[in-house]
Amino acid sequence: MRTQATIRRPVSVAGRGYWGGRSVRVEFQPASPGSGVVFVRTDGRSPVRIPASIDRRIEATARTNLAAAGVRLEMVEHALSALAGLGVDCCTVQVDAEELPGLDGSSLGFVKALDEAGVESLGAPVEPLVVTEPVRVGDETSWIEASPPRFAGLSVEYVLDYGPGPIGRQTLALRVTPESYRAELAAARTFISLEEATRLRAAGLALDVSLQDLLVFGEHGPVGNTLRWHDECVRHKVLDLVGDLALVGRPVHAHVRACRSGHRLNGALAARLTAGQGRRASA
Repeated sequence: MRTQATIRRPVSVAGRGYWGGRSVRVEFQPASPGSGVVFVRTDGRSPVRIPASIDRRIEATARTNLAAAGVRLEMVEHALSALAGLGVDCCTVQVDAEELPGLDGSSLGFVKALDEAGVESLGAPVEPLVVTEPVRVGDETSWIEASPPRFAGLSVEYVLDYGPGPIGRQTLALRVTPESYRAELAAARTFISLEEATRLRAAGLALDVSLQDLLVFGEHGPVGNTLRWHDECVRHKVLDLVGDLALVGRPVHAHVRACRSGHRLNGALAARLTAGQGRRASA
């Protein structure tokens, strides 16, 4: 069983938020054993700490947001996914705006920064959440289920189904390790339809987002961009899932199956697991 890990030194990432368009700088900092991942908003009169935990999650459209002491932090899922994917258990993440940067729509920029900082052991044992019986949320068309693990860690089977069209039906089965995360998930980008992008702009949102900042799908495929994998969309869904499950607050050892699940259902599963359904703690 591995020990808790943090990063060796501070490292930063800068960019713009997708939704509000503000410039933002994120600094990942080493943290002590047992501290978990904690975001810190530094742009107010005094810093506000927002733990990456399911009880801090608030409902939002197409992203994962957190809040504490009346202060919000938006679109945290890609940074959380990078930390969880690389096995970083404890980290302080300082953010000087209300939203993390969208970068290229993936977690690759965060992964590169964390790899530059390096990951080191804190010596303390990890206490994963081990699923011992199935837990399922959703309905017949959109659902997610966690079952006992097939190995000491997380594995995922995801079915994405957009019906007829350029995205279509995609599937991915993956054992999530730092190596597979870097190679198979980190570079997978956010995707939306051209119609959805048009609606967001009409509402005054995402005005600074270009066709190179994510995948915008028109009738025949990505507009002004090219795919990194033929199944990049389902890979991004798994990337998001890894980030949303990080809100459990410790590694999840489970086999997770999902069909058309998004942030809401991912969060609902994390809440059920955190509440003690379908699992036991194991050192």
